[in-house]
Amino acid sequence: MKPVVRIVAATVLMACAMGAFAQKGETVKIAWIDPLSGLMGPVGNNQVKSFQFFAEKFNQSNPAGVKFEVIPFDNKLSPAESLNALKAALDQGVRYITQGNGSSVAAALIDAIDKHNARNPGKEVIYLNHSAVDPDFTNSKCNYWHFRFDADTSMKLEALTTYMKDQPDIKKVYLLNQNYSHGQQVAKFSKEIMARKRPDVQFVGEDLHPLAQVRDFAPYIAKIKASGADTVITGNWGSDLALLIKAANEGGYNGKFYTYYAGVTGTPTALGQGGAGRVYQVAYNHYNMGGQMGKWMTEFNTKFKDDFYTGSVIHIYSALSEAMAKAKSTDPVKVAAAMEGLKFKSFNGDVEMRKSDHQLQQPLYLSVWQKADTKYPYSPENTGMTLAPVQTFESYVSSTPTSCQMKRPG
Repeated sequence: MKPVVRIVAATVLMACAMGAFAQKGETVKIAWIDPLSGLMGPVGNNQVKSFQFFAEKFNQSNPAGVKFEVIPFDNKLSPAESLNALKAALDQGVRYITQGNGSSVAAALIDAIDKHNARNPGKEVIYLNHSAVDPDFTNSKCNYWHFRFDADTSMKLEALTTYMKDQPDIKKVYLLNQNYSHGQQVAKFSKEIMARKRPDVQFVGEDLHPLAQVRDFAPYIAKIKASGADTVITGNWGSDLALLIKAANEGGYNGKFYTYYAGVTGTPTALGQGGAGRVYQVAYNHYNMGGQMGKWMTEFNTKFKDDFYTGSVIHIYSALSEAMAKAKSTDPVKVAAAMEGLKFKSFNGDVEMRKSDHQLQQPLYLSVWQKADTKYPYSPENTGMTLAPVQTFESYVSSTPTSCQMKRPG
């Protein structure tokens, strides 16, 4: 019987060894669902190139030994189109979904993925949120299958107002935002946080406008000038920020803009020379980080004649490969469990996927639009200008509490 026992034991050991590295060499398909057409199409086209570029980088080497494949779907910035794209991705056997442009889209995907996973045990899907920043997604609407790799609206405002509170020239603020959950949250948290940090600041006007529909912001600039505002806080992105800044320059508004997305496609060109020293951005990266990020940005620009700015793409590939190595599997159920509480080094330092709400905790940066120079040389869209770092906010500064009551499977 001893030889039989030896054979059985050897077989078990071999099976265990194979199971330990079952993920090596596997292809992990990621469905990318975001706009490739319409006013926000240029942003989406940049980001899909970013996902594909870094898939190639991580395919060369990652802790899990997997290969990533990106499958793009044009959702036209529509929740309904996004749900159609999700169904098509699921039909192709895709188990990982990423999206980020538009919290209204994100809300629809979170709900649909949660329902799919409840109805289809063994075919679970993970949603990797690269840019949708509505705080509710990691608070009242938190979901086990949702992981956010950007900083949410409230986190960015916590950092932004930490700087703004010490600026004596800020006395009158105008709020101009897109009329959907993210823009509404920017307005809400701006008033709440500034009331706590600078109760003397007056909010002299507030507007919400349709998302990706306004082509002329001159009337809004006229209202801002008439209000006497010295400062504008806006969460606008894509064409809605580029056209706003263009209208401000043409309309002679000289106040400051505190933004989230000044570095995104089209906005640097709109800023031009006129935005120098007046436009600020709060984000988890900027164009002059140097080091490995600087090398990647230069290579991306050389390859695509475009600028890389969605750093959460790197977070996503890093977290996935680390979690898959830890779980020794590409199964979303095991990977989700491994991503909870995961700590890893990224381009902006030590980061952590907070277990309680699946919100990445990370440093943030405030940068200002100015002329590029030898110290800060990267010039987006060949403008001769750049976003130069002003202040760094460590994770504990921008971190905000969560009300999430996470419901975990099983």
